[in-house]
Amino acid sequence: MQPPPFLYIIAAVKSHLWCDALLVLLLMPVLVDATDTNLPPKASNDLEELTLEQLVNVKVTSVAKEQTDLFSSPAAISVVTADDIRRLGITSLPEALRLVPGMDVAQINANDWAVSARGFNAEFGNKLLVLIDGRTVYSPSSAGVFWNSQDVVMEDLDRIEVIRGPGATLWGANAVDGVINIISKTAKETQGLLLSSSIGSLAQDSATVRYGGELASNFYYRVYAKRIDVSESMESTGTAAGDAWNASQGGFRMDWEPPSQNVLTLQGDYYYSEAGKPTDRVSLTPPGTTLIDDHEYNESGNILVRWTRIFSDSSQLTLQTYYDHVQQEDGFGIEILNTYDIDLQDRFALGSRNDFVWGTGYRYQAVENTPSYELTWTPEIEYIRLFSVFGQDDFTVMRDRLHLILGSKFEDDSLVGWEIEPNGRLLWTPAENQSVWAAVSRASRTPALVELNGHLNVAAFPTAPPGPPALVSVFGDPDNVPEKLTAYELGYRVAPAKNLSFDVTGFYNVYDDLIIQAPNPTVFVTSPPPPHLLISSTWLNAGAGDTYGIELSSQWRVLDSWRLTASYSWLGTRLTAETSSYVGRSPSQQFQIRSYLDLPYHLELNGAIYFIDRSLSPSPTGLDEIPAYARVDLGLTWSPRKWLEVGLWGQNLQQSMHVEFSSQQTPALTEIPRSVLAKVTVRF
Repeated sequence: MQPPPFLYIIAAVKSHLWCDALLVLLLMPVLVDATDTNLPPKASNDLEELTLEQLVNVKVTSVAKEQTDLFSSPAAISVVTADDIRRLGITSLPEALRLVPGMDVAQINANDWAVSARGFNAEFGNKLLVLIDGRTVYSPSSAGVFWNSQDVVMEDLDRIEVIRGPGATLWGANAVDGVINIISKTAKETQGLLLSSSIGSLAQDSATVRYGGELASNFYYRVYAKRIDVSESMESTGTAAGDAWNASQGGFRMDWEPPSQNVLTLQGDYYYSEAGKPTDRVSLTPPGTTLIDDHEYNESGNILVRWTRIFSDSSQLTLQTYYDHVQQEDGFGIEILNTYDIDLQDRFALGSRNDFVWGTGYRYQAVENTPSYELTWTPEIEYIRLFSVFGQDDFTVMRDRLHLILGSKFEDDSLVGWEIEPNGRLLWTPAENQSVWAAVSRASRTPALVELNGHLNVAAFPTAPPGPPALVSVFGDPDNVPEKLTAYELGYRVAPAKNLSFDVTGFYNVYDDLIIQAPNPTVFVTSPPPPHLLISSTWLNAGAGDTYGIELSSQWRVLDSWRLTASYSWLGTRLTAETSSYVGRSPSQQFQIRSYLDLPYHLELNGAIYFIDRSLSPSPTGLDEIPAYARVDLGLTWSPRKWLEVGLWGQNLQQSMHVEFSSQQTPALTEIPRSVLAKVTVRF
C-alpha cells in the first residue's frame, strides 16, 4: 500500500536540521512585545499595510479583466505583493514566482530559469502566458519566455497576479496552464527619488536609480535606469559553468489622471543583456559534438499607450496598443521579432443581473530567424497575424450568493486557423467568509515556429570504423495543430477568523494533440557532406495525457507583528507511453512556509523554507532525474528612517549547492550555491 503524500513531507522535514532553526524562528515572537511602536510608518496604500482580512479581499484584475475580490474570484489565483518581494530580498521575477502555490520554478544556471504551473516544466514553459503591464512576452519561435530578458524595478512593482489553470477565454492562446500578470505601480505612486544597490557573494551586484515627479496637475511621470551583474556558477563536475551575465535597462512611465474619469498611460523600456551560454556545437567531423563557451545577446525595446474611460462603477472602456522589438542572439542563430498589438475592451451592465465584458484585438508579428548549422528555418521570415474577439457574461443567479460566468474567445491565427476557447464558471458564496467555485475550460497552445518549420541538429558522433558519422536531428511539421486542454477545477476558500484563511483547489486536466518527438527510420544521406547516417525524429501531434492535483494555501496573522503563510501542492501526471519519453515531470509534491516578523528598533526578521520533490527534466540526451531538495532563506531588514532601508539575506542556506533543472542546450548540470545578499535602498 502506498503511503499518503503528506508522510513523505513529514519524513523529509524530520531528516533536516534546519527544522530546529525554523522552530527558533517561529518561537521568537513569544519574546517580542507586539505593541512596540518603534516601527517606521509606511505608505497607507501599500499592500503590506493591509490586515489579513483585507489581504484575502485584495482587488485583482486577471480573472475577469476587471477589479474583483481575490476571495470571491472563481479561479485559482494568488498574488505576490511588493511587500513579499521586499521582505525576502527577491531580485528577479522568476524568484518571486517561487512564492506561488503549485508553481514549479527551477533555476537552470546563473541566467536561465524554467517556470510552469501544474506540470510540463521545461526551459521554455510553453503552456504559460506571461504579461508585463498588459504586454505579452511570449516568444512565437520557441513558445516560451526568455526569463533573463524580463526585468523590472522591483520597488516599482505593485503586484504579480498568477492564475493557475487556463485563462484562454480572456487572454487567448497559450494561456493553458496559467497566466502571470505582472503589474507596476502608477507614476503617481512612485514620486520622488529612489536609489537602490545590492551586492552578493555570487557578485549579484545591482544598482537602480528612479525619479518620479509631476509635470502638471494630475500628470505624473517617472524615469529609471538599472544595471545588474551576476557571476558564473559551477557545474556538478566542479568546473566553471561559463554562465555569467549582465544587463542594463532604462525606461519611463507617464500617467495622466484628469478629473474627467479618463486615465492615459504612456510607458516604454529599453533592455540590453549579455550572458554566457555554454552550447553544444555539432559537426560531422570528429569529435562530432563539442561544448563551447558561447554567448547570448538580447536587445529589446517597447512602447505602450493605454487609455481608459470610466463611465460608472459598472461601465468602463479601455483601448491599448504597443510596439515591441526583440533581437535575441545565441549559439543557434539570431531571432528578430517585431510585434504590433492593439486591443479594445468594453465592460458594461446588461440590466440588474448581467455584467458583460467583451473585447477585440489584432496582433501582427514579423519574425526573422537567421539560421546556423544547429538550427535552420523554412522560411526564415514569418509574418503572423492574429485576430481575436471574446465575450463573457457574469450572471447573478442569486444576489450576493450565486453567480454563473459563461464566455468564449475566438481567434484566427495565420499559422493554424480558427480556435475557440470557451469556459463556464460557477461561484457560490454561502456566507461572507466562504466561497465555492467550479470551472470547466478549454484552452489551446499554438505550435512554436520551430515545431512547424524548424530543423534542429541536436548531436553528431562517429560510428565504429569504417562506418560513416551519425547526425541526430529533429524536424518540424507544418501540419501541426494547436495542443488542446480540457480542464476541470473545484475550489473552496474560507476565513474562519479575521486572522486566518484557507484556500484549496483541486483540478483535473486532459491534454490532447501534445507535440512530441516521433522517431523516424534511420537513413543514409549524402547531404550535407560528408555522407552520414541520419537519426531523426519529427515534432508531431502524437502525445496525450492528463494531470491532476491539489493546491492548498493558508495565511495566519498570529500577532499584529507576525504573519505566517504556508502552502502545499500535490501533482499527479499520467502520460501515454509515446509521450512519457519526451515530456518532463514536475515535482509531485511541493511545500513552503514563510514567516514575516516585525521586531522592535525598526527591524524585520523574515524567512522561508521550501521543499521540492524529485523531478524529471528534459535535456539534450533525454530526461535527467533531479533529486529532491530543500531551500532555506533568512533575512533581516532595518529601517531606522522612513527614507532608508538596509537588508541582509542568506539564501539556499540548507545546502552548499544543489541542482534544480537541466539545460536543453548542453547536458552539463549547473549547481545553485548558497549565497548572501546585502541591499541598501534610499527614498527621498
